[in-house]
Amino acid sequence: MRRSKASTSTEEVTQMQASQDHCSFCFDVLISHLTKVDSPAPDFADGYQPLFVTWNKSSNWGQNTQLRGCIGTLEPRRLHTAVKDYALTSALRDSRFSPVQLKEVSQLSCSMSLLRCFEEAASWQDWEIGQHGLIIEFTDPVLSCKRTATFLPEVAGDQGWSKQQCIEALIRKAGYQGKPSQELLDSLHVTRYQSSKAALSFADYQAGSCSRLQEDVEQLLQGSSSSSSRGRLGKLLFA
Repeated sequence: MRRSKASTSTEEVTQMQASQDHCSFCFDVLISHLTKVDSPAPDFADGYQPLFVTWNKSSNWGQNTQLRGCIGTLEPRRLHTAVKDYALTSALRDSRFSPVQLKEVSQLSCSMSLLRCFEEAASWQDWEIGQHGLIIEFTDPVLSCKRTATFLPEVAGDQGWSKQQCIEALIRKAGYQGKPSQELLDSLHVTRYQSSKAALSFADYQAGSCSRLQEDVEQLLQGSSSSSSRGRLGKLLFA
Protein backbone atom coordinates (compact mmCIF):
# COMPACT_ATOMS: atom_id res chain seq x y z
CA MET A 1 0.00 0.00 0.00
CA ARG A 2 1.73 3.15 -1.14
CA ARG A 3 1.08 6.48 0.49
CA SER A 4 2.25 10.04 0.56
CA LYS A 5 2.89 12.16 3.60
CA ALA A 6 -0.22 13.39 5.37
CA SER A 7 -1.17 16.99 4.78
CA THR A 8 -1.39 19.24 7.82
CA SER A 9 -3.74 21.63 6.02
CA THR A 10 -7.47 21.14 6.37
CA GLU A 11 -8.43 23.89 3.91
CA GLU A 12 -11.31 22.76 1.71
CA VAL A 13 -11.13 19.18 3.03
CA THR A 14 -14.56 17.53 2.91
CA GLN A 15 -16.02 14.73 5.03
CA MET A 16 -17.78 12.70 2.36
CA GLN A 17 -18.98 9.13 2.78
CA ALA A 18 -17.56 6.44 0.51
CA SER A 19 -20.24 4.78 -1.61
CA GLN A 20 -20.65 2.07 -4.21
CA ASP A 21 -20.86 4.85 -6.80
CA HIS A 22 -17.16 5.51 -6.16
CA CYS A 23 -16.38 1.81 -6.58
CA SER A 24 -18.52 1.54 -9.71
CA PHE A 25 -16.62 4.44 -11.25
CA CYS A 26 -13.35 2.65 -10.47
CA PHE A 27 -14.60 -0.33 -12.49
CA ASP A 28 -15.70 2.04 -15.29
CA VAL A 29 -12.24 3.60 -15.40
CA LEU A 30 -10.33 0.31 -15.28
CA ILE A 31 -12.44 -1.40 -17.95
CA SER A 32 -12.32 1.69 -20.16
CA HIS A 33 -8.53 1.73 -19.91
CA LEU A 34 -8.12 -1.98 -20.60
CA THR A 35 -10.51 -1.91 -23.57
CA LYS A 36 -9.23 1.45 -24.91
CA VAL A 37 -12.55 3.30 -24.87
CA ASP A 38 -13.28 6.71 -23.40
CA SER A 39 -13.92 6.70 -19.67
CA PRO A 40 -17.40 7.84 -18.60
CA ALA A 41 -17.74 10.87 -16.35
CA PRO A 42 -18.16 10.35 -12.59
CA ASP A 43 -21.73 10.54 -11.31
CA PHE A 44 -20.93 11.26 -7.66
CA ALA A 45 -20.37 14.61 -5.95
CA ASP A 46 -16.91 16.15 -6.13
CA GLY A 47 -14.99 16.86 -2.96
CA TYR A 48 -11.50 17.24 -1.53
CA GLN A 49 -10.30 14.32 0.58
CA PRO A 50 -7.52 11.74 1.07
CA LEU A 51 -8.37 8.30 -0.28
CA PHE A 52 -7.22 4.75 -1.00
CA VAL A 53 -8.43 2.38 -3.71
CA THR A 54 -8.05 -1.37 -3.10
CA TRP A 55 -8.54 -4.19 -5.60
CA ASN A 56 -9.01 -7.78 -4.41
CA LYS A 57 -9.29 -10.90 -6.54
CA SER A 58 -11.43 -13.94 -5.73
CA SER A 59 -10.48 -17.45 -6.81
CA ASN A 60 -11.76 -20.97 -6.26
CA TRP A 61 -15.39 -19.88 -6.59
CA GLY A 62 -14.98 -17.05 -4.12
CA GLN A 63 -13.42 -19.14 -1.35
CA ASN A 64 -10.06 -17.35 -1.46
CA THR A 65 -9.39 -13.65 -1.82
CA GLN A 66 -6.04 -12.07 -2.50
CA LEU A 67 -4.91 -8.48 -2.60
CA ARG A 68 -4.38 -7.32 -6.17
CA GLY A 69 -3.42 -3.71 -5.57
CA CYS A 70 -3.81 -0.93 -3.02
CA ILE A 71 -2.53 2.60 -3.48
CA GLY A 72 -3.78 5.95 -2.24
CA THR A 73 -2.81 9.29 -0.86
CA LEU A 74 -2.87 10.93 2.54
CA GLU A 75 -2.89 14.30 0.81
CA PRO A 76 -6.40 15.66 0.12
CA ARG A 77 -7.22 15.45 -3.60
CA ARG A 78 -10.17 16.40 -5.78
CA LEU A 79 -12.25 13.24 -5.88
CA HIS A 80 -13.33 13.39 -9.54
CA THR A 81 -9.71 13.23 -10.67
CA ALA A 82 -8.21 11.33 -7.75
CA VAL A 83 -10.62 8.39 -7.86
CA LYS A 84 -9.82 7.95 -11.54
CA ASP A 85 -6.07 8.28 -10.97
CA TYR A 86 -5.90 5.83 -8.08
CA ALA A 87 -8.30 3.32 -9.62
CA LEU A 88 -5.71 2.85 -12.37
CA THR A 89 -2.60 3.31 -10.25
CA SER A 90 -3.65 0.69 -7.71
CA ALA A 91 -4.66 -1.80 -10.42
CA LEU A 92 -1.72 -1.30 -12.77
CA ARG A 93 1.20 0.20 -10.87
CA ASP A 94 1.38 -1.40 -7.44
CA SER A 95 4.98 -2.63 -7.53
CA ARG A 96 4.12 -5.71 -5.44
CA PHE A 97 1.96 -7.17 -8.22
CA SER A 98 1.80 -7.53 -11.99
CA PRO A 99 -0.70 -5.18 -13.69
CA VAL A 100 -4.33 -6.30 -13.67
CA GLN A 101 -5.41 -7.80 -17.00
CA LEU A 102 -8.84 -7.63 -18.62
CA LYS A 103 -9.41 -11.37 -18.16
CA GLU A 104 -9.16 -10.89 -14.37
CA VAL A 105 -11.75 -8.13 -14.05
CA SER A 106 -14.70 -10.49 -13.54
CA GLN A 107 -12.95 -11.85 -10.42
CA LEU A 108 -12.26 -8.44 -8.87
CA SER A 109 -13.86 -6.46 -6.13
CA CYS A 110 -13.10 -2.82 -5.45
CA SER A 111 -12.95 -1.01 -2.11
CA MET A 112 -12.90 2.75 -1.67
CA SER A 113 -11.70 4.36 1.55
CA LEU A 114 -12.18 8.09 2.12
CA LEU A 115 -9.97 9.20 5.00
CA ARG A 116 -10.78 11.77 7.69
CA CYS A 117 -10.25 12.82 11.30
CA PHE A 118 -6.45 12.87 11.35
CA GLU A 119 -5.09 13.49 14.85
CA GLU A 120 -1.87 12.94 16.74
CA ALA A 121 -1.98 9.98 19.11
CA ALA A 122 -0.65 10.38 22.64
CA SER A 123 1.34 7.14 22.35
CA TRP A 124 1.70 4.06 20.16
CA GLN A 125 -1.19 2.49 22.07
CA ASP A 126 -3.56 5.47 21.79
CA TRP A 127 -5.93 4.11 19.12
CA GLU A 128 -8.73 1.57 18.73
CA ILE A 129 -8.66 -1.58 16.60
CA GLY A 130 -11.27 -1.39 13.84
CA GLN A 131 -11.76 2.35 14.29
CA HIS A 132 -8.41 3.95 13.52
CA GLY A 133 -5.92 3.75 10.72
CA LEU A 134 -2.34 4.57 11.66
CA ILE A 135 0.62 6.47 10.28
CA ILE A 136 3.91 5.92 12.08
CA GLU A 137 7.12 7.89 11.70
CA PHE A 138 10.41 7.06 13.40
CA THR A 139 14.18 7.17 13.06
CA ASP A 140 15.77 3.82 12.22
CA PRO A 141 18.03 3.05 15.23
CA VAL A 142 20.55 1.24 13.00
CA LEU A 143 20.69 3.34 9.84
CA SER A 144 19.61 6.67 11.36
CA CYS A 145 17.19 7.28 8.47
CA LYS A 146 13.58 8.36 8.71
CA ARG A 147 10.96 5.66 8.16
CA THR A 148 7.19 5.86 7.80
CA ALA A 149 4.25 3.61 6.92
CA THR A 150 0.47 3.42 7.21
CA PHE A 151 -2.27 0.84 7.71
CA LEU A 152 -5.94 1.48 6.94
CA PRO A 153 -8.43 1.07 9.83
CA GLU A 154 -9.56 -2.41 8.85
CA VAL A 155 -6.09 -4.01 8.70
CA ALA A 156 -5.58 -4.86 12.38
CA GLY A 157 -9.01 -6.44 12.74
CA ASP A 158 -8.77 -8.36 9.47
CA GLN A 159 -5.43 -9.83 10.56
CA GLY A 160 -6.57 -10.58 14.12
CA TRP A 161 -3.71 -8.53 15.58
CA SER A 162 -3.36 -6.97 19.00
CA LYS A 163 -2.26 -3.34 19.12
CA GLN A 164 1.37 -4.32 19.64
CA GLN A 165 1.29 -6.90 16.84
CA CYS A 166 -0.16 -4.29 14.50
CA ILE A 167 2.44 -1.67 15.42
CA GLU A 168 5.28 -4.17 15.02
CA ALA A 169 3.94 -5.19 11.59
CA LEU A 170 3.74 -1.52 10.63
CA ILE A 171 7.35 -1.00 11.72
CA ARG A 172 8.38 -3.91 9.48
CA LYS A 173 6.33 -2.44 6.64
CA ALA A 174 8.27 0.80 7.07
CA GLY A 175 11.44 -1.19 6.32
CA TYR A 176 12.93 -1.87 9.76
CA GLN A 177 13.72 -5.57 10.08
CA GLY A 178 14.99 -5.75 13.64
CA LYS A 179 12.90 -6.62 16.67
CA PRO A 180 11.29 -3.39 17.90
CA SER A 181 12.57 -2.47 21.33
CA GLN A 182 10.50 -0.69 23.95
CA GLU A 183 12.65 2.36 23.30
CA LEU A 184 11.74 2.27 19.60
CA LEU A 185 8.04 1.83 20.37
CA ASP A 186 8.11 4.79 22.73
CA SER A 187 9.87 6.93 20.12
CA LEU A 188 7.18 6.45 17.45
CA HIS A 189 5.27 9.47 16.22
CA VAL A 190 1.78 8.07 15.61
CA THR A 191 -1.04 9.76 13.71
CA ARG A 192 -4.40 8.06 13.86
CA TYR A 193 -7.25 8.58 11.41
CA GLN A 194 -10.65 7.19 10.47
CA SER A 195 -12.24 6.28 7.17
CA SER A 196 -15.51 5.73 5.39
CA LYS A 197 -15.37 2.54 3.31
CA ALA A 198 -17.48 1.04 0.54
CA ALA A 199 -16.93 -2.12 -1.52
CA LEU A 200 -18.37 -3.56 -4.72
CA SER A 201 -17.82 -6.87 -6.52
CA PHE A 202 -17.71 -7.08 -10.30
CA ALA A 203 -20.93 -9.11 -10.28
CA ASP A 204 -22.75 -6.38 -8.38
CA TYR A 205 -21.14 -3.71 -10.56
CA GLN A 206 -22.32 -5.45 -13.71
CA ALA A 207 -25.82 -6.05 -12.32
CA GLY A 208 -26.09 -2.40 -11.35
CA SER A 209 -24.78 -1.31 -14.75
CA CYS A 210 -27.44 -3.16 -16.70
CA SER A 211 -30.27 -0.73 -16.11
CA ARG A 212 -28.01 2.28 -16.62
CA LEU A 213 -26.36 0.98 -19.75
CA GLN A 214 -28.97 -1.00 -21.64
CA GLU A 215 -30.53 1.99 -23.44
CA ASP A 216 -27.13 3.22 -24.59
CA VAL A 217 -26.22 -0.26 -25.74
CA GLU A 218 -29.37 -0.51 -27.83
CA GLN A 219 -28.69 2.92 -29.37
CA LEU A 220 -25.16 1.86 -30.22
CA LEU A 221 -26.27 -1.35 -31.87
CA GLN A 222 -28.79 0.66 -33.91
CA GLY A 223 -26.01 2.93 -35.13
CA SER A 224 -26.98 6.05 -33.22
CA SER A 225 -24.20 8.63 -33.24
CA SER A 226 -25.33 10.01 -29.90
CA SER A 227 -24.24 6.96 -27.90
CA SER A 228 -22.14 7.93 -24.92
CA SER A 229 -18.84 6.48 -23.82
CA ARG A 230 -20.77 4.73 -21.07
CA GLY A 231 -22.79 3.04 -23.81
CA ARG A 232 -19.67 1.87 -25.61
CA LEU A 233 -18.43 0.50 -22.33
CA GLY A 234 -21.81 -1.18 -21.89
CA LYS A 235 -21.44 -2.98 -25.22
CA LEU A 236 -18.26 -4.58 -23.94
CA LEU A 237 -19.93 -5.61 -20.69
CA PHE A 238 -22.99 -7.10 -22.36
CA ALA A 239 -21.10 -8.91 -25.15
